[in-house]
Amino acid sequence: MSELSVNHLLGIKYLNKKDMQLIFETADHFKEVINRPIKKVPSLRDITIANLFFENSTRTKLSFELAEKRLSADVINFSASQSSVKKGETLIDTVNNILSMKVDMVVMRHPNPGAGVFLSKHIDASIINAGDGAHEHPTQALLDTYSIRERFGEVKGKNVVIVGDILHSRVALSNIYALQLLGANVMVCGPRTLLPKYIKDLGVKVETNLRKALNWCDVANMLRVQNERMDISYFPSTREYSQQYGVTKALLDSLDKEIVIMHPGPINRGVEITSDVADSKQAIILDQVQNGVAIRMAVIYLLASKIKH
Repeated sequence: MSELSVNHLLGIKYLNKKDMQLIFETADHFKEVINRPIKKVPSLRDITIANLFFENSTRTKLSFELAEKRLSADVINFSASQSSVKKGETLIDTVNNILSMKVDMVVMRHPNPGAGVFLSKHIDASIINAGDGAHEHPTQALLDTYSIRERFGEVKGKNVVIVGDILHSRVALSNIYALQLLGANVMVCGPRTLLPKYIKDLGVKVETNLRKALNWCDVANMLRVQNERMDISYFPSTREYSQQYGVTKALLDSLDKEIVIMHPGPINRGVEITSDVADSKQAIILDQVQNGVAIRMAVIYLLASKIKH
């Protein structure tokens, strides 16, 4: 069996095309598993995984936990908001305490970019980055590109637009890397104030007119506005934002073609997309959620197979 070229999943930029294909093929297998009556496999019975969430997360945390339990791993959940981190304990102290409990793998979400990389240099466990600040969110990009592959048969040559708050989004950066690695054409669309200055250096098209972007694309990945990361106002009002960058059913129906709508969640209904778009057959949002479990099972399984017991 082939194996990943990396010992950690710190970001898409550390993966190559073969790694992504291996993750997708493994996820195909696990997708069959989670659709069976008995959804568990004993693959990771002797592996202990710690979920360290230094930032709030419901969907990603639940998805990882479900993936770990489906693989029969032992799971420790650690939420920093209720822990000694509030008392001033450092990241390394926290992790060393958890590692002294003989943990093999750490799934970590952290507000600081590069926290996973920093950790991987100081501890022996395998690290999976579940989001580091506004930097990367690799498993989200893997499940998004996997969902596009599932819908179209392949990612190569597809036109994908990422719409919304690109500046504060780790999902956008990881998606750009993943889509480009697989040969898709990528555009970003949003108000100029929410597009980072370096965006053109990433080799993506930039568009500020939503209708033009939607007419160009096969897939629109709608990001939510990350109010919690904003210390200043980047646009006049939510109402004005949704008028210019929100997708309605009327807008979709007026396009020259049918496009696929994605959303990494959680959705601000009525802001990025209206309820009738979120619940339409053009939206593959619930497929993304299901694929998230299969992709995370695949990543955990492939990294665990490199751990020497």
